[in-house]
Amino acid sequence: MAFEGLSDKLSGVFKRLRSRGRLTESDVKEAMREVKLALIEADVSYKVTKDFISKVTERAIGEDVLKSLTPAQQVIKIVNEELISLMGNGDPKINFPSKPPCIIMMVGLQGSGKTTHAAKLAKYFKAQDKRPLLVGCDVYRPAAIDQLKIVGEKAGVPVFEMGQIDPREISKKALAYAKDYGHDLVIIDTAGRLHIDEELMQELIDVKEIVQPHEIMLVVDAMTGQDAVNVATSFDEALGIDGVLISKLDSDTRGGAALSVLSVTGKPIKFVGMGEKLDEFELFHPDRMASRILGMGDVLTLIEKAQQTIDEEDAMKLANKMQKQGFDLDDLLAQMKQIKKLGSMRSILGMIPGLGNKIGDAESEASEKALKQTEAIINSMTIAERRKPSIINPNRKRRIAAGSGTEVSDVNKLLKQFEQMQKMMKQFGIGGNLHGKKAKMNRAALLKGLGGNGSFPM
Repeated sequence: MAFEGLSDKLSGVFKRLRSRGRLTESDVKEAMREVKLALIEADVSYKVTKDFISKVTERAIGEDVLKSLTPAQQVIKIVNEELISLMGNGDPKINFPSKPPCIIMMVGLQGSGKTTHAAKLAKYFKAQDKRPLLVGCDVYRPAAIDQLKIVGEKAGVPVFEMGQIDPREISKKALAYAKDYGHDLVIIDTAGRLHIDEELMQELIDVKEIVQPHEIMLVVDAMTGQDAVNVATSFDEALGIDGVLISKLDSDTRGGAALSVLSVTGKPIKFVGMGEKLDEFELFHPDRMASRILGMGDVLTLIEKAQQTIDEEDAMKLANKMQKQGFDLDDLLAQMKQIKKLGSMRSILGMIPGLGNKIGDAESEASEKALKQTEAIINSMTIAERRKPSIINPNRKRRIAAGSGTEVSDVNKLLKQFEQMQKMMKQFGIGGNLHGKKAKMNRAALLKGLGGNGSFPM
């Protein structure tokens, strides 16, 4: 998980600050030394770290902070505000022109994830009722265009390509095609190199002059660490980039690149890739990322992900069924599948305030394993058993355990937990015999607790 190491270290620093009650100037400076080391270990550039610590220290040793009733909380508040400022206070969105199409040119080094993230970006905007077109201009890397076709098909977005001809010609024809067929967004996947060279830059400059992009999006691999800042600076000097997309942020526990890019280049981070799947992709919100780093969670992003991935119609059908007929194991299985769409348990738990720093890799892996085991057990049941678990006798339990690769004790545990769920729902008047105003209030309370649309928490 991104920033895991930094988040853990900062949590330790702030815990010690809280335990001291009143703070002195030396307490703050000692804490800032630890924060400085944590930032450097997280791969934040030295200059950025030095400036950040200087600003926080200057504000934190002010009279208003040290003499306040909660000085430690005030220091944490200052760190949070400066982190947000460090990553950008502006609007990360892409401004679409009044006259379509909007043209986004994806640039970056080879291996940074340009092709995959071009498809992620296309899928993101397709969900906002745009009509994107992907353009294959990487004619040098073997199978690059084939890869674009594969990810484009997964995203449900058409791909324009003309084989291994001059990228300048491809980009020119692609624009004409987009206008003819009503595409209001064109995303051009350009070629990359293992290093920056004059030939690469000249080709990108030529393509830029032809297509006149509204946005030049630099894709930077988070795992390149501080070198990501050098890459961003070089591309900006040659092309004039408009924004940065950081890929593989989930794979780097340090994440220092995200804290350094804006400060060094002046260009905002607009999107981040948080996994390999096409929907593991987020608009970058500095305030939310700062909250994650400080272990405060990110409930807003979790809610947005739920709204985007959970089928509202299916959720309402389940809510109505729960009220009239009750909740069975088929319904539980359906809800588990919805939860899996939100991402890994590690990423979900990291967005819940207070859990991000407490749930380690071992716990999150155990949660993932438990979900898979539960799914396997339910899938090994007959339709009748799912709808009426009370018919599951010892013989059936042995058959279900054998079919799911689990033990009978695992089946018993699931059935017991499910029975407790049903009892809880009956207490709230869902699926039970309660009527009237109280029952409606109970149902509303439980449904709100389940996520507003009846989605079951795991």
